[in-house]
Order: sequence, then structure tokens, then C-alpha cells
Amino acid sequence: MPRKASSTPNRGFRVADQIQRDLAELIARELKDPRVGMVTINAVEVTPDYAHAKVFFSLLTGNPDETLQGLNAAAGFLRNGLFKRLHIHTVPTLHFVFDRTTERAADMNALISKAVSSRSKEE
Repeated sequence: MPRKASSTPNRGFRVADQIQRDLAELIARELKDPRVGMVTINAVEVTPDYAHAKVFFSLLTGNPDETLQGLNAAAGFLRNGLFKRLHIHTVPTLHFVFDRTTERAADMNALISKAVSSRSKEE
């Protein structure tokens, strides 16, 4: 059976984008947990039924495990803040995941630079 087309295309992506913006603002302005430092929300993935959202974050400074605990402890508070801002029927349950993509990118850049410099020395 073909799947019914959504009345608004890409709605899931737009909802995830709005959740990302609102969470970044809520964490920066209203969250007072000392375990949560300078957090950057990198991406949000929302399930098709909007029941769950996987929130990927990175840190400027601090301990990722401690920050993860602080964000998970504040998930209910943040969800309540999203409920007040978003105008959708179901506000998703938040699941935080530390994103190591920026660290890996920096490591890859360092390896590439090292390879380029060693190659130029050989020539």
C-alpha cells in the first residue's frame, strides 16, 4: 500500500530545525544547571510520529559525560519550555547524544596537514 503523502512537505525537517533553535535559546538563557556549560546544538532528528527527538550536541569546554547528565536531568524542563514555544500536538521526548564530529574533523585536518607537509619536504 503506498504511503499517504504528507500535507506539508518536509514538515519533520522544519519541526526539527525549530526544536534546534528553541533548545539552543532555552539552554543558553533559562537552564541554570552548572554541569551544562557552553553547549552547541548541532542537529536534531525527530521520529515521524514526533514522539522522540535525538539531540546532538557538542561542547566548547567541559566534560561531555557531566554535561550529558545535566542535559538528561533537565530534559523535562526543556521539553516543557518547547511545549510553550512550539505549536504542535506532540512535543517529543528529548534524548541527548554527544556529537564528536567536530573533534573528528579537527583530527582529520591535522592528519591531512601532516601528510601534505611531509610530502612537500620529500620533494
